[in-house]
Amino acid sequence: MWLGSSAVVHAGERLCSTEDCIPGTGTYLRHGCIFASLAGYVLRKNEGEELPVISVVRETEAQLLPDVGAIVTCKVMSINPRFAKVHILYVGSTPLKDRFRGTIRREDVRATEKDKVETYKSFRPGDIVLAKVISLGDVQSNYLLTTAENELGVVVAHSEAGAQMVPISWCEMQCPRTHAKEFRKVARVQPEYLQA
Repeated sequence: MWLGSSAVVHAGERLCSTEDCIPGTGTYLRHGCIFASLAGYVLRKNEGEELPVISVVRETEAQLLPDVGAIVTCKVMSINPRFAKVHILYVGSTPLKDRFRGTIRREDVRATEKDKVETYKSFRPGDIVLAKVISLGDVQSNYLLTTAENELGVVVAHSEAGAQMVPISWCEMQCPRTHAKEFRKVARVQPEYLQA
């Protein structure tokens, strides 16, 4: 019997054989099998080892995972001409405990004139971006994200002077201190995404 991720189990319930998984938190070994040591949700994670790690966590600790179609809030870590690398911080309004990496490819920045997109005119490291998950990614476990809708894009950016910039159009933000303008793929934020 195999229990998939997010299955609910009781303490003492057999999860799988040690040939299938490595025991993680909330589990114990007995006679070559892995058992739940507490009631909760089953989590399976591949962490680069040959076998996935199986854990059991209580409901409050169950990890929300970015899913295809989910709106996520992320922070830009680095950019190059082909894509922006980001860390996903929130799924909807729920903060993530684990760090998930994402990539916004040049062709996924805007819905129109995709061939004219320049990554450095859309994002800068440190920007906070609203994006949508379009695929669960590749071998490096990067999620592929898009900002091609009007509601998606940069929501918080700081100027070189360190001030939080103000959007002045769909493609520019301005520093309130120096009045310098910088290019960004600006999100037209919907009220439900604004947090107090």
